[in-house]
Amino acid sequence: MSSEQHFSPSSDVLPLAGYPVQCMRTGSLADRLLADHKAGQQRVLFFVNTNFVVQCESLKPALRHPDVILVNDGIGMDIGGMLIHRRRFPENLNGTDFVPYLLKEPLRRGAPSQRVFLLGAGPGIAKRAAGALEAEGIVVAGHRDGFSEMADTDAVIADVNQSAADVVLVAMGNPRQENWILQNRARLNCSTLIGVGALFDFMAGDKPRAPAIVQRLKLEWLYRLSLEPRRLMKRYTVDIVRFLVRCMKAGKECAAYRYQQPGQVD
Repeated sequence: MSSEQHFSPSSDVLPLAGYPVQCMRTGSLADRLLADHKAGQQRVLFFVNTNFVVQCESLKPALRHPDVILVNDGIGMDIGGMLIHRRRFPENLNGTDFVPYLLKEPLRRGAPSQRVFLLGAGPGIAKRAAGALEAEGIVVAGHRDGFSEMADTDAVIADVNQSAADVVLVAMGNPRQENWILQNRARLNCSTLIGVGALFDFMAGDKPRAPAIVQRLKLEWLYRLSLEPRRLMKRYTVDIVRFLVRCMKAGKECAAYRYQQPGQVD
């Protein structure tokens, strides 16, 4: 594959801080990923929030690969969209809500479940999250935690491929999960790879979701901050300012981005 592929701006994209973030809704995004799976097209999905923008700067060239889908996550992205483009995204596509929807969609259509492999999170968490998925009728092909069980990358890749997984969920936080996916996707036989952050913690019941009314008001970030102030204070103060500065610096530009493979040097 040539390393000189380019991203073309369109009315379906709101470029923010140099990232081509796509304007999509839950249904259309799920349709696209399931159609790509059926066609044998590998796709990578990342949920872009303000922390992603700040933490994944060094990965930006690889994130412009045409097989990578970037979608918006959180109210900060809407603020950036209004600031730069005078537009909001049509829907908040956070992974905590979208991934379960995607995994259940084949069952709603009367089709077999896709096979899912869980990678990441603390010891025991991926296993408990796998149990929660299986209780919903989702076929779990395997799981490994993000610590000792991820130490041998070759063994992880062999395990995933041997499991015949269709979807690989990677929960390591930004930018570790994005870097791992981008570096190893070519060696994996799955059709869909998704960076999911704290999803396994929510599925396993280790972290609570905000009440429904807080989610509807787009204040889940404030709820999480109240639970983990020491860990999240910088993310929701200093990093928000850094995010807005990067948005303003990049402006509306999103033309002819050059794709660069991970590790490639000009």
